[in-house]
Amino acid sequence: MADFYELLGVSRDASPDDIKRAYRQRARELHPDANPGDAEAEHQFKEVARAYETLRDPEKRQHYDRFGDTGNGNAGGGDPFGFGGGVGDIFDAFFGGQSPFGGGGRGPSGPPRGPDLEVVTELTFTEAVFGVQKKVDVRTAVACTDCEATGARAGSAPTTCPECGGAGQVRRVRQSLLGQMVTSSVCPRCAGAGETIADPCPTCSGEGRTLEDKTFTVDIPAGVDSASTLRLQGRGAVGPRGGQAGDLYVQFRVESHERFRREGVDLHADLHIPVTQAMLGVDLEYPTLDSVEQIKIPPATPTGHVFRFRGRGVPVVNRSGRGDLHVHVVIDLPHDLDEEQEELVRKLAELRGEEVGTESRGFFSKLRTAFK
Repeated sequence: MADFYELLGVSRDASPDDIKRAYRQRARELHPDANPGDAEAEHQFKEVARAYETLRDPEKRQHYDRFGDTGNGNAGGGDPFGFGGGVGDIFDAFFGGQSPFGGGGRGPSGPPRGPDLEVVTELTFTEAVFGVQKKVDVRTAVACTDCEATGARAGSAPTTCPECGGAGQVRRVRQSLLGQMVTSSVCPRCAGAGETIADPCPTCSGEGRTLEDKTFTVDIPAGVDSASTLRLQGRGAVGPRGGQAGDLYVQFRVESHERFRREGVDLHADLHIPVTQAMLGVDLEYPTLDSVEQIKIPPATPTGHVFRFRGRGVPVVNRSGRGDLHVHVVIDLPHDLDEEQEELVRKLAELRGEEVGTESRGFFSKLRTAFK
């Protein structure tokens, strides 16, 4: 009997999240849809599900770590065949919570749902703030037009699977100490589709779908950010043989702005002013992203003073209202005083009784010093 940790490819001290990620990866690789007719892959698929069902439960995991696989669900009751919620997790992860094989009260039989797709689109800072229409390109699976997604050559049709009778799964009855127990598994002949194809479509090789480059126009709402993801239902890849399409997830990568910084729905920016304006005050026009605001700098304004403009920040996604704009004052000291300007500053310091350095910073004074 294989070690459950080895089946999932994790160490014995793996965290629950590590175990869950490893399980989903292994389930994708071994799923019957990805390995039609492969009995060994189907067996491994069940073993991986049983391993996950044990290791995801703290009590069952502790029992397994102490005693190994006892063959009875690892103590604590539950499914005597070791499947528990594991297979259901596969359906939740890959088929939107509906089993493509029917049975178990989880939905009708039929072709599986197609996979979800993900694309990344670049946005300017302003586009992200105010929203925009963007075209996104994606390579995806679409229904085969030659066979109308049936997978069968034109003029022929799929036939009901003789092994499962179209159910997509086979049931077996066995005796146990508790009486008759019924187990269900994916039909190995039709891989859960419920149909077999004697004469496959040459265009799609019986898949019922082909690859195609598609372009979608996406309405991106105002206020998105680099952490935002937009879900487009039914825009993902179609499933095989007429299966429902998955979803398309559009992630955003937003460029930075030369003046504005974003913090949630608020914007922040620095306003650089010379020391004279900070000392004496000034009225300025300040351009925001979509307006021009008046800023009245009062006399003796210190560095770090913040002017707040309500409603000039980022719109709240899919809601009314906007954040605020915070303008931070930064006082710039002059580094290019000429001799006359320096004398005036020294005179100001003298009038205020403030001690200053004796080294001249004027350009002409330095020039004269260099040639002495």
